[in-house]
Amino acid sequence: MISVVLADDHVVVRTGIKMLLDADPDIEVAAEAAEGTEAYSLVARYKPDVLLFDISMPPGQSGLIACEKTAKDFPDTKVVILTMFAEPEYLLYTLRGGAAGYVLKNSTPEQLRQAVHDVANGGSYIHPTMIELLAKHAAGGSNDPSIQQLSSRELEILQLIARGHTNKEISTMMFLSVKTVEAHRSKIYKKLHLKTRADAVDYALRHKLLDL
Repeated sequence: MISVVLADDHVVVRTGIKMLLDADPDIEVAAEAAEGTEAYSLVARYKPDVLLFDISMPPGQSGLIACEKTAKDFPDTKVVILTMFAEPEYLLYTLRGGAAGYVLKNSTPEQLRQAVHDVANGGSYIHPTMIELLAKHAAGGSNDPSIQQLSSRELEILQLIARGHTNKEISTMMFLSVKTVEAHRSKIYKKLHLKTRADAVDYALRHKLLDL
């Protein structure tokens, strides 16, 4: 039996996904979470084979960082990202952060269950659409590779900056000191050649980061 912890901040979505997984006699949803910290705690408690995880969750508990932390602290639990974002950059970020699977929310029930089986058996799963996009991305090269220079934490801080949050607000959301946020902000601006918050907003909009 493959045990799964399911994390998504929308109750209706979680209910639907649970029904799809429960239809497979070899899969059991052990617990459900609404945000990253809760998901991490449930993984620590249940030690599931798979964490099925939405990367678009409340600021400070985002899937990108929670994925990275879970993969590092619980290597026996395989992380499968479940998302609406068919963007090669996000796929690369999650794979770099330790995810074993990447499934789009428009997947068929069979694809979702196959992803869970594949990663639980030690393999990996990438949605067919993402494989095609990744191939084109690699063949054509990225027009702006700068985003790949950012760590998962820097990416989330950039999103919060672009949404108008102050350093103090970001420090509270992410459980960091204000000085640490300021240091990250300085590094982000340097890496991306930004000078002002307006530049950060423009960059985030161009790279569709405000939807993540």
